[in-house]
Amino acid sequence: MALGQRTGVALAAHGLGKRFGERVAFDDVSFEIGYGEVFGFLGPNGAGKTTTVRTLSALISPTSGTATVAGLQLTEDNRARIRQRIAVMPEAPGLYPRLTIAENLECFAGLYALADPAERVRRVLAAVDLADRANDPCGKLSKGLRQKVSLARALLNDDAEVVFLDEPTSGLDPLAVREVHEIIDGLRGRGVTVFLTTHRLEEAERLCDRVALLSTTLRALGRPDDLRELLFAKTLVVRTSGPLPDPGRVFDGLPAVEGWRVDGEGLYHLTVSDQSAAAPAVTRALVASGADVLSIGESQHSLEDVYVELIGDDEAGDR
Repeated sequence: MALGQRTGVALAAHGLGKRFGERVAFDDVSFEIGYGEVFGFLGPNGAGKTTTVRTLSALISPTSGTATVAGLQLTEDNRARIRQRIAVMPEAPGLYPRLTIAENLECFAGLYALADPAERVRRVLAAVDLADRANDPCGKLSKGLRQKVSLARALLNDDAEVVFLDEPTSGLDPLAVREVHEIIDGLRGRGVTVFLTTHRLEEAERLCDRVALLSTTLRALGRPDDLRELLFAKTLVVRTSGPLPDPGRVFDGLPAVEGWRVDGEGLYHLTVSDQSAAAPAVTRALVASGADVLSIGESQHSLEDVYVELIGDDEAGDR
């Protein structure tokens, strides 16, 4: 079966944890991720994200719990087989500075025992727009270019079912970030599962089917829209050209309107149970009152709002 046609669970963790002596890196982490899903793994520095990636990519052993990676149980006996089915872009590029970009990639292609390594190197260099820099020594590259080479290395294995990307756009300019996003969309289209750690919340919002928020333990998991709905009340924002003489007479008792508050001159936030039912009723009431309506719209909470609501206190406590 072609990878793009595969269904089911590509990556799963059940009560997974890792300790280093007395220090807990992460604990009791559980999730299931399907084939072709882009899964965002978010959290502050020191939350355990990179250690989770290293554990799931069979680089270190978990202290507790179980996991399945690309259909294989995460055990000592399966480590080599798992690494054949995954690709990893680590947080630190780990390139040989005296070798050129092409030589680095050829070296890793040889270590992975990939068929036709020269052709694979050519393809991944084109994919990350580095074909014209192939002979540049890696020791002289900027941080952003080293990131792109590291991504190219992760793309060498065309057969990877799961790709781990740890901060793939760190240090990249906006155009390069867009190129990386297109690569991730391409992986999803091929049915590859992408496990993405990032501090760019707008990136997770743009790319991820679901996200998990980690601060040693999982604080939330779900689609960004579902997390917003869980955490925040539905709100309509009303703007008028001037203050309403008696807002209560306009808003009280309207269908689906549960409450309202004034947030500035001519600015009102209405808590509603159903935005599609409330908006027409609010519009009619404003027109009937003679108000000059500038706009009526839904209040949009970002993934950053969700993050701050769930993780903000943890980050403040770390300072």
